[in-house]
Amino acid sequence: MIQKEFSRTAKLLGEEAVEKLGRCRVAVFGVGGVGGYVVEALARSGVGTLDLIDDDKVCASNINRQIIATTSSIGRYKVDVARERLEDINPSIRVCGWRTFFGPDTADQFDFSAYDYVVDAIDTVTGKLELISRAKAAGVPVISSMGAGNKLDPTAFEIADIYETSVCPLARVMRRECRKRGIDHLKVVYSREEPLVPSGTDESDQQLEGNMRVESVRDPGKRRTTPGSVAFVPSVAGLIIAGEVIRDLIREGAK
Repeated sequence: MIQKEFSRTAKLLGEEAVEKLGRCRVAVFGVGGVGGYVVEALARSGVGTLDLIDDDKVCASNINRQIIATTSSIGRYKVDVARERLEDINPSIRVCGWRTFFGPDTADQFDFSAYDYVVDAIDTVTGKLELISRAKAAGVPVISSMGAGNKLDPTAFEIADIYETSVCPLARVMRRECRKRGIDHLKVVYSREEPLVPSGTDESDQQLEGNMRVESVRDPGKRRTTPGSVAFVPSVAGLIIAGEVIRDLIREGAK
C-alpha cells in the first residue's frame, strides 16, 4: 500500500512506479547547491535508499543557495544535516551518509554495483571523471551536473549528452577528458549561459573550467577564485537532475 506521503505522486506516476522507486538506491555525490536539491526531490518522490557523499561542513556563505544550510546547521557536516532532514520528510527512508571527499584515492570505498543510479554533483574535474568512470564500469546510469556558478538564468539549463554541449566552459573540459578515457556517452545538465565574472575578480584569473571551485585536471593543486551564485540557479539544476533520475528509474527500476 502506498504511503500517504506519496499518494499525490501516485496519482501522476501510478502506484507501481511509486513502489518501484521505494526499492531503488541512488548515490548522490556532492550535497551542496545542486546536490542538496537533488536529494530533497528524490526523498520527496519516494526513493527508498539514498547514499550521500560529501566531506564538507555547512558555512554561512552556503545559506544563500543550499537547501540544508541554516544558521543552526552552520559547522555541521552536510551529510548529517541532510540525513536528518530526509528522515524527517520520510521516516521510512534509508540514508547512508559518507563524510568523504570523493576522488581517485577514495573511490575504492564505494561499491557502485549496489546503486541503481549515480548523481555527480561534485566540484572537482578529477573527481567527476573518476566517478563517471566507476559508474560506467559498473554499468550504472549516471547523470552529471556541469557548472552552475557565476550564472543568473535558471531557464538556460538543458539535458544533453556531453558531446552535444556548447558554451559551458566545464562541459568543454569534460568533453575532452571523457573522449580521452573512451567514455562515449554521458548524460549531463548544463547551461548555455555565458558565466559572469564575479565582482572583484580579474577575468584573466578565470580557469578554463569556469565554474569549478577547487581544481583543474591539468593542475590539481591550482585553486581558482570562488564563484558567485544565487538561490534560483543551482536549485533549478538540482531539480532538473532529480526529475531525470526519477523518470529513468521508473523506466528501468531497481536491481
